[in-house]
Amino acid sequence: MSETSFDLVVLGSGPGGYVAAIRAAQLGMKTAVIEREHLGGICLNWGCIPTKALLRSSEIFHTLQRLDEFGLSADNISFNLDKVVKRSRAVADQLSNGVKFLLKKNKVTVIEGEGALEEPGQISVQSKKGEQSVQAKHIIIATGARARTLPGLEPDGKLIWTYKEAMVPDVMPKSLLVVGSGAIGIEFASFFQTLGSQVTVVEVMDRILPVEDPEISAFAAKAFMKQGMKLKTRSTVSALKSGKDNVAATVKDASGKEASENFDRVILAVGITGNTEKIGLEKVGVQVDRGHIVIDEWGETGVPGIYAIGDVAGPPWLAHKASHEGVVCVEKIAGLSGLHPLDTSKIPGCTYCHPQIASVGLTEEKAVEAGYSVKVGRFPFIGNGKAIALGDPEGLVKTVFDGKTGELLGAHMVGAEVTELIQGYTVAKTLETTEAELMHTVFPHPTLSEMMHESVLDAYGRAIHI
Repeated sequence: MSETSFDLVVLGSGPGGYVAAIRAAQLGMKTAVIEREHLGGICLNWGCIPTKALLRSSEIFHTLQRLDEFGLSADNISFNLDKVVKRSRAVADQLSNGVKFLLKKNKVTVIEGEGALEEPGQISVQSKKGEQSVQAKHIIIATGARARTLPGLEPDGKLIWTYKEAMVPDVMPKSLLVVGSGAIGIEFASFFQTLGSQVTVVEVMDRILPVEDPEISAFAAKAFMKQGMKLKTRSTVSALKSGKDNVAATVKDASGKEASENFDRVILAVGITGNTEKIGLEKVGVQVDRGHIVIDEWGETGVPGIYAIGDVAGPPWLAHKASHEGVVCVEKIAGLSGLHPLDTSKIPGCTYCHPQIASVGLTEEKAVEAGYSVKVGRFPFIGNGKAIALGDPEGLVKTVFDGKTGELLGAHMVGAEVTELIQGYTVAKTLETTEAELMHTVFPHPTLSEMMHESVLDAYGRAIHI
């Protein structure tokens, strides 16, 4: 067994792991990453990036159906599913290779194989070359998460899919059942619906996208139903039975009534659970709670020298959260001064369906529950010149303020390009901006961003264009 020693070893190379490793190397630490599969983790290879490539194809296809509105014409508009998937995989491969380049550039050692903690400061790595022992003063666990399954609703990889199979479909199903309406479920529902599938979404909560502001959820639901999507809320899938080429799904509604319906394919999107198994956590005494590693505000576990970041350390399960968490953790290890722990209230969330959805901070409902006296502003896309010119006049921008101090508590959007717009409000929250600064900010015209300004103005009765 060969031995190697480092200042810091990161177990996992997803958006949390590789970013943490690069930052550590920048700070002068001798650093290594242990990866069992693909550099970049699930996000770059089977999540965030390739799904956006798929959705871009469906977005273009949607626009092509509306050419006459723009004074254009084309014949025989169609799509090639194999090429759509091939492009998505090529994008993923390009970015994975990009991570490999960045790690090499920053002199981070990449160790291929499956790593497991043997004791604090020591990891054993199993690879095709045999077993290797890696020593480290500090170890960061960044093993990510995987799709959660429910009893009786197990994927088979053929007719009942997880996100992984849904990303490389061999056929375009005529009918599709999506179980769960969080960001992952809704993005796949939007992709397949746009390309011609009849999609049914089943959600146990009383509305789709249950973590979003109820007003935004309602707006999105109306848009999806207008596209032909079927939404079943307060419902559960109690059984799935695979046949030769379809799946019989038993759906129970809020009253307890059950009905069976056949679907060509089923996508399970009922959440994720951390990859905490077979990495030696129990050997060293790292605490796990409900499938996630328990950490403090700096990413430290209860075992000195062992840390955890990203999806394996709990919600919110977002790539950008993992990356920031990794940087904070490494800088704390390095002893940098002036650090601030990650504030999850300042982390934006984005869903890349059609229409897009984005948010940051408290919903109106949560703000009231927290005891705030709120001021709420709204501005519709139909009041914005750029939105009308783009042909995307359906959407809403909503802002929530503390009525006493003017603090921006939250911002919530649905409509074209809101996943890009939300960062403006995220910066505002980080800077602890009040309504006064936002009102005095000059927004360029004509842009969609003007709606952000108008929504702030509306919260204080000063909106101009509605």
